[in-house]
Amino acid sequence: MIWLSQITIGNIEISPSGVWAIVGTTLCLIELVVPTAFTAVCIGVSALLVALVAVVIPSWIGAQIVIWMLGSCGLIILGYRINKKRSSRKIQESTAAEALTAMMPNQPGRVLYEGASWRAKCAEGVDSIAAHEQLYVVRREGTTLIVMPIGD
Repeated sequence: MIWLSQITIGNIEISPSGVWAIVGTTLCLIELVVPTAFTAVCIGVSALLVALVAVVIPSWIGAQIVIWMLGSCGLIILGYRINKKRSSRKIQESTAAEALTAMMPNQPGRVLYEGASWRAKCAEGVDSIAAHEQLYVVRREGTTLIVMPIGD
């Protein structure tokens, strides 16, 4: 077993709970700068929880690392399950969008849908779509929208 009571960095002594709190806070703040699909937040929150545990068992670093690893894995799995449920929602049929670029059959273009630029393809039977044309979103295939002009 690895036992640790204080960590010395230069002239500063930090308790294990302090180290975990610094690591956890840093990871949570990194998520604000570099979006990592909440992975950094999950690992950071787990480190903050270990900081609380380290107050109770401050010198058993092995248990703290195991708790941190299990907590991180658990939070990441939970986060992916929640995110999967949110992202699997279907878009409404025949929702309005606007073509940002011209599109030809079997050649993707870009559309403005709900305030964001999406990759899009023409629906079957559509010859072409001009830029700035108003469109219906017929369906979604992954991250690509299948669209057709409103007049069709």
